[in-house]
Amino acid sequence: MKLSRIGRVSMALVVSVAMGLGMTACGGGTIGFMWVLGTQYNQIGAFKIDDFTGNLTQVVHSPFSSGGADPVSIVVKPGGRFVYVVNKGGSNANGVNPACGTAGSISEFSVGGQGVLTFQQCFQSQGSTPVWAAHDSTGNFLYVLDQVAPTAICDSTNPNFTATSCFGDITVFSVDPNTGRLTLVLNQQIKDPATGLQLTYFQVGNMPTMMALGGAGCLFTLNSADQTVFPYAVGTGGQLTQTTNSLITTGATRATSIIAGGSAIYITDAGPANANSGGQILPFTVGASSCSLNTITGGAIANISPASNPVYALVGGTGGSAANTHLYVANQSTTNSTLPNSSISAYNIQSNGQLQPLPDPGNNPYPVGAGPVCMVEDPSNQYIYTSNGDGTVTGKSISTVGQLSDLKRATTFTTVGQATCLAVSGNVN
Repeated sequence: MKLSRIGRVSMALVVSVAMGLGMTACGGGTIGFMWVLGTQYNQIGAFKIDDFTGNLTQVVHSPFSSGGADPVSIVVKPGGRFVYVVNKGGSNANGVNPACGTAGSISEFSVGGQGVLTFQQCFQSQGSTPVWAAHDSTGNFLYVLDQVAPTAICDSTNPNFTATSCFGDITVFSVDPNTGRLTLVLNQQIKDPATGLQLTYFQVGNMPTMMALGGAGCLFTLNSADQTVFPYAVGTGGQLTQTTNSLITTGATRATSIIAGGSAIYITDAGPANANSGGQILPFTVGASSCSLNTITGGAIANISPASNPVYALVGGTGGSAANTHLYVANQSTTNSTLPNSSISAYNIQSNGQLQPLPDPGNNPYPVGAGPVCMVEDPSNQYIYTSNGDGTVTGKSISTVGQLSDLKRATTFTTVGQATCLAVSGNVN
């Protein structure tokens, strides 16, 4: 069939408009952007998320430098204009001099209209070995978790070393809404006895690994040295205030992650390191006034066999619904060597917060790439993605009842080497 000159021009205009909207004949347009961290070369992989298929398409100029060494945590400021990467720090610079050096740092990036990242500047937390970051609900404050606080004593040969002297801290920053620049927020409750000045950090427990903001203005850090949680109440001006419960015992043997979902907090417990155990999930409700954690009726629930070594959890919607009705758990191992090694376990969240395995015989848990580290849900609540240590991202579609299935076109996408965590944004404004 031949087209007239007018027809050819009209067709060209249609194609041009479609391309401008990020649409293709095989997809439904871009609904968001994804950024994946990788420690092999200290990079950030960037992707566009297709609305119709969930397919990932690499952003132009990707991958980007993380700006530091050993990137492990990434946060998007609400609105999508700025991205912050926590670089844990180390000697893995691969012959390149990172913009923020090889010590622990926070790299700020601005986000372009097609998900392109442009490095802005470096910031330092007050302690050392930063491992996690989170925004408050307004996006006006950024909380960075350090494994070692400025005054901590972690050297066992030091005569002042004790079982509690090696503690971590939270560094609080206010975020400029126009530039994304971070400004240190001082601890107004406690002064440094040596200087008489306000502390520049907020102390937490021993060897913290992750934190979550949940309940009515509460922040919880997960401390791996003694399997405890340190709670803070989040106040005005980004201030953190200790509650009556200084440390909360979780009951975990090897706690690996903490996540908030509505009024609940979920902790993944991988169990004894040398046991053939699938692990468990510990559900809690948050105390309304004290930021305490209260065990949900029915208590811990075992991981879904044969999944093992749970390392991360995500509270998600139902195939396009924003309702937080399911819990998804990323597992790095299996107790059955004849089945895929890594997987996602899926649970229904009951009205009282209890967990029940999502019924999908023969499928749940769902296989993913090797060594999943983190999970995200896309902005439209249709898809779930895991970042995997083998340098891939696995994507799954979410059904109307929470079951997972492979994406329509491809399920596995190559990203930066030794992937750690990832983040998504639905818009840039």
